[in-house]
Amino acid sequence: MTATIRTAVFEELAGTGYARMSMEAVARRAGVGKAALYRRWASKEEMLVGLVSAEMRDEHPEPVDTGSLQGDVAAFVAATADLLGRPHIRRILPDLLAEAQRSRALADAMCTALLAPRRAAVDAILRRATTRGELPVDLDHDLATDLLGAPLVFRILITDGPLDPGYRSRLTRSLVAALATAH
Repeated sequence: MTATIRTAVFEELAGTGYARMSMEAVARRAGVGKAALYRRWASKEEMLVGLVSAEMRDEHPEPVDTGSLQGDVAAFVAATADLLGRPHIRRILPDLLAEAQRSRALADAMCTALLAPRRAAVDAILRRATTRGELPVDLDHDLATDLLGAPLVFRILITDGPLDPGYRSRLTRSLVAALATAH
């Protein structure tokens, strides 16, 4: 049933936007009663953040240690591009980010549930690379973490460009080169 609800939430969000999305409309689309939703989540914000978090965990596992910065960054770029390139994510991400600018509660929930785990994963990549001697010990981890995620989000939100293998490869090389100087 959760998969059906997740699909209904993403379809409703893509179709109406966060501000107009309601628990009632999600329940109707999912073919369940509102009580089924409220048993799991106290609000639409909690429901949305919970389901998007689950999607991130299910579809964007922690990056593996490939043994090199180049490999780790390539794996991170590939996993992130695969997630952001999913049609429903491409449709809902712009609205979620816009709504997060209007709602501090939603922004905080998204940061805690979605952004913090990704930043921790990137930090692990950076720490491993520093330990291997591939990055300087005085690396600015905050800047480097921003650097790794921003190009893919920009490509999705602003240019709506493809995230094809050629782009991923060029991006990986550029990121690795930039990381060497991000201190």
